[in-house]
Amino acid sequence: MTTVTTTPEAAPAHRRAEQRPSLARLTAVELRKLVDTRAGRWLLITIGLVSAVIVTLQLVYAPDDEQTFANFFTPSLVPVGFLLPVLGILSITSEWSQRTALTTFALVPRRERVIAAKLVAVVLAALASVLTSLAVAAVGTLVSSATGGAGSWQFDRMLLVHAAVFQVATALIGAGFGLLLLHSPLAIVVYLVLPIVWSVLGELVRPLHRVAGWLDTNLTMEPLFTAEVTAGQWRRLAVSLLVWLVVPLVAGLVRTLRREVT
Repeated sequence: MTTVTTTPEAAPAHRRAEQRPSLARLTAVELRKLVDTRAGRWLLITIGLVSAVIVTLQLVYAPDDEQTFANFFTPSLVPVGFLLPVLGILSITSEWSQRTALTTFALVPRRERVIAAKLVAVVLAALASVLTSLAVAAVGTLVSSATGGAGSWQFDRMLLVHAAVFQVATALIGAGFGLLLLHSPLAIVVYLVLPIVWSVLGELVRPLHRVAGWLDTNLTMEPLFTAEVTAGQWRRLAVSLLVWLVVPLVAGLVRTLRREVT
């Protein structure tokens, strides 16, 4: 009588490493989250509508000789730049307010990769807002030309670069406050109130006048609405962004990486 024995298949020498999702894939997920949530969706719609309303008002009330592509483009940056930080805040805090952080960080244990994807998504949304302003300005210029306005297409390309810097910076400032506070209402209120308080103090308190020229983003970002920015203005902008963007981002990143998820 012969006994037949079977031997289990030998296990592979090297187990296949579990493939991590790429940064591009994580960014695509974060972009989808911006649209999937009701607040994010309506905020994006509002950004587009605001740009259209600004151009429409200019077509109705601005003198014909001022209805140019550059004049349609620049004014739309301010209200959009006011809304983009809120989008940046919501992109970060939604994980905690909707209690999805546990699921997200379980699927992607390295939190810094998730945060990096969120920041890239915010930057892409900011750049998309610039393209939206360009498109709406182009429509406004065409309408102006057809109705007897100036309809000038003259445009300095540096103005586009400065607009991108402005929108990306404001969106990332919002993301920084979101990372630091991890609470949507609190982060939005602090973002809206704190710069206003600092601007008022810088205007009223004489010893703070000089400091405000370096730390008040309302002042340091103002040159970005022109085609030419001097070296001194870039330095002031860099210092103000170091305080209002880099510091909250770094502090918020450390807090998020260390915070216990429940």
